[in-house]
Order: sequence, then C-alpha cells, then structure tokens
Amino acid sequence: MTVSAPIEPPDFLSGTTGEIYGVRATTKAFRTDLLAATQALRRGQRWRVRRAGRNAPARRVLALSVERPAGPNLLAPARAELLRSRHDVSFDSKTVGELGKFENLNELLARHSLADLDWILVIDDDVTLPPGFLDAFLFLAEHVDLRLAQPAHRARSHAAWAVTRRQAGSLVRETAYVEIGPVTAFQAVTFDVLLPFPPLRAGWGLDAYWAALAREHGWRIGVVDATPIRHHVRRIAAFYDRDEAISEGRRFLAGKPYVTASEARTLVTHRTLAGPHSLAAQRSRT
Repeated sequence: MTVSAPIEPPDFLSGTTGEIYGVRATTKAFRTDLLAATQALRRGQRWRVRRAGRNAPARRVLALSVERPAGPNLLAPARAELLRSRHDVSFDSKTVGELGKFENLNELLARHSLADLDWILVIDDDVTLPPGFLDAFLFLAEHVDLRLAQPAHRARSHAAWAVTRRQAGSLVRETAYVEIGPVTAFQAVTFDVLLPFPPLRAGWGLDAYWAALAREHGWRIGVVDATPIRHHVRRIAAFYDRDEAISEGRRFLAGKPYVTASEARTLVTHRTLAGPHSLAAQRSRT
C-alpha cells in the first residue's frame, strides 16, 4: 500500500482557515478577547484613541461591499456604523451575481470618481465592526502613515493569518502583509498602483502581491489592533471552490513578486500615541 505525502500549501497561503468553532475553542477565544479588552480599558486606550479620532481631520471615504443576499449577513449594521462616522463616507454595494469578488468591486469602482478621495474601504458582508470604528481606525492608520491597512481580528473571529489577530497592548502594528479581506483600507497614494483590481474571483494571493508592491514603493502597511473586528456568520470559502481559488492564485502570481507566508509578520508595534519613530514603537524581534 502506498501512502501519499501530505500536500504542502502554496507559499502564498497561511495553510489554515483559522475558523473558530466548538465550545472549547469559542470559550478560549472569548477569554482571550475579554483579557485584551480589559487591558485596553485599564490603560485608557479606547478613550484616548476615540478622543484623538474625533479631533482628526475629516476625510473623504468610499466604502464598497459585495453582498450575498441568500442567507444571513451583517452588511446593514456595518453600513450604519460606517455612516455614523464624522468622515464624509459614501457607501456603495452590489449583489454578487455571477461575478467574483474583485470583478464585482471593479464594477463598483467604475461608478465613482476617485480623484478627491482620501481612502477606499472594502468590507465583506459578514463582519461585525466595533462602535466608533472608522474614526479610530483611520486616525491610527494615518498616525503611523499606513498606506494599506486592516483592522485586527478578535480571537473569536475567523482569521487565517496569525499576524492579523489582535495583539494585546498594541494600538497598531506595521506588518509585512495585509490581507484581501474581510476589511481592507487603501490610502489615495495606492490607487494608481493597486486599482482597478485584477479581474479575480476569489483573489487568493492578491494580498501577497500587494505586500510586494508596498515594499517596492516604500509604503508602510499594517494592522490596527485598537479597532478589532469579528469575522463570522459563514465558513471560509463557503461559496467557492477552494482548489480553484488556489489555482487562480498560482496563475495570477506566476512571474510576479510576492511576499510569502513565512514573511507575513509584525515589523513594528506601536503601544502608545507617540510618533512612529519614537521609543514607543517597539521593533519586533520575530
């Protein structure tokens, strides 16, 4: 009898779904979230960030989403939360239809002029945003000059990449990688390079390419820990074929530079609201 060796995942994927299911995993994640929230409360992080966010310059933001109307989703409350922001937010969405995610996003982008925008935010329809999300998120992203950013995942969130999970005691981290979803923010300087999106359906591997382009252009990219989201409701790759998503990623990345999974790590951790080059920015040893 011949036993086949396990197939190694492509080097542009994490190798895990990061899904949180079951009583034991959910209970452990809940305790982790509670500990991180308690630590942030004791340090006054939430209050300081919210106050700073309310006093930061107002920005023009275009928020885009592709919705799956069949079954439950969280797009309506997410939209309401974004529109409560002090920023000038335009929200546009469409149903998925026969197109893939990034094909749909390109249709949405074509409806809008990007000339006067400061940020574009892409959000999936199965995400819970914390109160006051956008004001705090954009303030912290701009505070350390991030050009491509995402909020951290809570411990109870489905998150394939360890680097994207919230780190207790951190406000924002500069990283070597930012994922394609469930929430991704693009600062205006990136538009000419990253938009429109490649006409991909699942988009696996696109974020690895973005990371390489960011490195090439000298952009800071990162994860905002102070505004953690919860990505839930549906399992990962529930509506498309995983093998085809991998194949699409291989085809897309062929001949292109990209950041591998082993490089997807934290570079700098910012624990206070001091400047990005101060002693408060503690460089990771990993």
